[in-house]
Parts: sequence; structure tokens; C-alpha cells
Amino acid sequence: MILAHGLGGRSDLPVPLWLALYAGAAAVVVSFFALTVLWKEPKLRGADAGRPLPLQRFVDAGFSRIAMRVLGVALFAGFLAMAWAGPGNSADNPAPAWFYVWFWVGLVPLSLLFGPVWTRLNPLRTIAALIPARHRELPDRLGYLPAIVGLLAFLWLELVFPYSDSPRAIALFATVYAVIHIALGAVFGPRWFDRGDAFEVYARLIAALSPFGRRADGRLVIRNPLDGLLTVSPAPWLTALVLVVLGSTAFDGLTRLPFWTSLDAGVLGGTAGLAVCIALTYGAYAGAISLTRPYLRRGFDPYPAFAPSLIPIMVGYTVAHYFSFAVFSGQQGFGRAIDYTVVSTGVIALVQIAGIVAGHVLAVTSAHDRSVGVLRANYVKVGQYPMLALMIGYTALGIALVSGS
Repeated sequence: MILAHGLGGRSDLPVPLWLALYAGAAAVVVSFFALTVLWKEPKLRGADAGRPLPLQRFVDAGFSRIAMRVLGVALFAGFLAMAWAGPGNSADNPAPAWFYVWFWVGLVPLSLLFGPVWTRLNPLRTIAALIPARHRELPDRLGYLPAIVGLLAFLWLELVFPYSDSPRAIALFATVYAVIHIALGAVFGPRWFDRGDAFEVYARLIAALSPFGRRADGRLVIRNPLDGLLTVSPAPWLTALVLVVLGSTAFDGLTRLPFWTSLDAGVLGGTAGLAVCIALTYGAYAGAISLTRPYLRRGFDPYPAFAPSLIPIMVGYTVAHYFSFAVFSGQQGFGRAIDYTVVSTGVIALVQIAGIVAGHVLAVTSAHDRSVGVLRANYVKVGQYPMLALMIGYTALGIALVSGS
């Protein structure tokens, strides 16, 4: 199982690294200054935006809901059966590819194309709903903290654990994770999965960028994906959740550099490296926010105000770091050998760079729309400079890491 994501070295880039860095930074800067000229007031309407779709009756029909729930449970049962009872190595057992590629990576295109569909497919939510119980109130102060814990556990398994491709290790993780969340779902009800299930929360954040969503009146609509970002619930720990994903992709890129591979860091070193990358990512964002605070209007907390703007970056980094992994290792899910000729390294590099740049341009657009509403009128442009510098830094770092340099 090839668990190293992205490109293997700088020579895979179809253009010189310096040119890719300049082009990426220029795209972010040009988009920002174009927005300051053309976008003078908030235009995004969030949950009030969107044109109704004629498919709502079918999507909301009882048969459709039940069919998706049954499908989700059946797929999960098949995966567990293969992971527990199938061959003991990833070369012969497709369960690792199903888990890391078809499920984890697959949540991105699934959610971008169809919205929060994982909410209905989620087998843990379905099983928990079948358990008769008197639900307790989930404390609001917890916010997305339980989802962060689950996400960190998964990321450690994927990026640090030396036997992460072991079908039995994956089976154990999935089983323990399922038991914990089914039990907590039975105690706290459906709201637990909205805030506590790492995979559902992650999928819902990505789904906010989908052109399909629900309007405030419950109608199924097609909308500007940036409007969807404003529908994300600004609960506690939201910013930290997104930055955990960003920090983990930075660590993923770091582990493919000659510097890291020469260290032979082991489990403790890998755990420390993952923690440091997440901490540095959070620190950079916190520094930009602290420089933005003096320009805010009274009563606005910048962390929940700008947190949704990080989601496009999260998606862009995910595409960049997992694209080649999905194309190549995903083939193992069909039980066949990997064909490395299905896509060239040049195409991979272009997709990676495009994902990072597009994510940051969308983030700049979303942040600008929010800025014109929360920054003081005379400081709208200068108040965005700290976040602009952060976006340029993230873009340059992302391109450098996927290039292997």
C-alpha cells in the first residue's frame, strides 16, 4: 500500500518551482486587488441564496432516505467483514484502499458534487437511531471538539502509525470508532453526529462548497458555492478543526522530503512532527488574526467570522495531497495491481498546483466578502493585508511541499 501522497520530487513539476511559486502567489494577489475594486459591499447571502430544484420530492421521499441508509450500513458491514476476515496484508486485501481512498478521499468529490449526502449514508447515525434511548442535551461549549479528537486519531493512524496499511489495524480502528460513536449517538441523539463524528463533520464542511444545498426554508437549491460557506455553523472549535486538517497535510508533505526520511523519526518523532505542523499552522493563522483585530468593528469575533473562509484552502490542500494517491492506490480497491501509467506526473503536478491556487483564490473571495461587512469602513483594504500575507504564505508552502522541495 503506497501511503505517501502526491509527487515524489521536484523534477515532476512541469514548470520550474520558482515559476510555480510566483504564479500561485500572483493569482492570490491579483484576485485580492481585483476584489477590492469590484466588490465594495457584501454580496453573499448564505442560507437565503439559491434557486429551487425540481428534485426535492424524490430526494426527500421516504424510499430514498431508507435506501441510502440501508446502502450505508451494507457498505460498512462489507468493509468490516473484509478488513477482519480477509487476507492479512494490503497487497491482497482491498479493505485499506477502500478505507483510505474510496472512503476518506472519496468524501471530497462526493460532498462537493452532491452536498451533505454522507449524513444520510452514515451507517453509525443509522444504527444509533435504531437504539431506543432518552437523549441528553449535548453541551454547546463542546462545539466541534469531539470531532477534532476523532480526526486526530484517524490522522495519526494514517500518517504516523507504522502499520497503517494493515487490514487488521484498520478493522480495529473502525470497529472501536463505530462502537464509541454509536453509543454516544444513542445518548445524545442525532446532534452528536453533527458535531462529534469526525468523518461526518469533515464531509459537511466540504459539502458547504457544493453548488447543491438547503436554503433556510428547507428547499433543495442550486447556489453559488461561496454562499454555502456562510451556512457553516460557527460553533466553538470550528477554526481548530479546519487547521488540524491543514496542519496534517503540511506534515504529509514534510514526510516525503529527504530531510524527514533521513531522520528515521519513528512513532514518537512522527507524533511530535504531526503535532508541531498543526501547531505552526494554527500559530500562523492566530498571528494573522491578531493583526486583523484592530481594524474590526465592535462586537465581531474574527475567529468564527473568518473560519469558513479556510474551508476552500482545506479542500484545495486535500486535492493536492491525495490526488495521485487516489489515482494509483485506489486501483487496489478493485483487487488489481497498480498501473502507474494511467496519468502522467505532469498532470498530477498541474492538478496539485491548481487545487492549492484555486482553494486560496476562493478563500480570498470569501474572506473579502466577510471583511467588507466586519471591518471598519476606512480600513477594509489594509485590514485584510495580514490575511492576504497568510494566504500567500500558505500557497507558497503548499506548492513547495507537493513539489517535494
